[in-house]
Amino acid sequence: MCQPVHHKTSPICLTPISYDYYRNSFIMFTGLIETIGTVLEANALDASVSGGNGVSLVIGDCAEILVDVHLGDLISTNGVCLTVTEFDEKKTFFKVGLAPETLRRSNLGELVSGSRVNLERAVKSDVRMGGHVVQGHVDTVARICAKQADGNSIAYTFELRERENINYIVEKGFIAVDGTSLTVTGVDYEKAQFSIMLVSYSQAKVILALKNLDQYVNIEVDYTGKLIEKQVQLTLQGQITNELSPLSQYISKVVERKLSEVLRK
Repeated sequence: MCQPVHHKTSPICLTPISYDYYRNSFIMFTGLIETIGTVLEANALDASVSGGNGVSLVIGDCAEILVDVHLGDLISTNGVCLTVTEFDEKKTFFKVGLAPETLRRSNLGELVSGSRVNLERAVKSDVRMGGHVVQGHVDTVARICAKQADGNSIAYTFELRERENINYIVEKGFIAVDGTSLTVTGVDYEKAQFSIMLVSYSQAKVILALKNLDQYVNIEVDYTGKLIEKQVQLTLQGQITNELSPLSQYISKVVERKLSEVLRK
């Protein structure tokens, strides 16, 4: 049962979490934003139990996604997977803590009271996938370097802060921008830039339409590319260090053949 404790003027729920809840736990996000919330508090040092003696955010205007909230739930906030540490009894706001890694990777440290944020609850395993698999593990931020109308849509171009992430972005592939699942419409690998199109319907549903040139967004690349790259690297490393592997034997034969050609000359 929900046990209220006093926090400012609103009682807080400390809800026990059962084994069944974890067994049917939420596993990922889809990149389909459920609502736009508002930052009520941005605390640089929150000494409360729910604040963990670190940076915290209190987010409101989001009652529709808190109807089934539990402590420990995961909510994507501008694309960052964050853990609910507190919520009020009426379920009108929730609190999350921000780890140092989160502050380094994302733009959440720039949020202030009044900032708008994209929100999405983690999905259950039986939910239909509408966007793409989004982990909520932001890779980097990107600067908006172009924004212009294209019919009833808005075309954006972004420049990555960490350029190496451009290697995992491909035209017509998926990308998560502030947690929103979008399709890549173009890539410039030399400039570490990529483009997307924000359709008319989405403009009222996500915060990207509210952002202007030189502002930053959180970026999560499609992790499939990173998995493939790592598997290739490990496979090649294993082949090269094993003298009996097909790759090592092939390289030896090529070297021997080239040496024979040189000696014959």
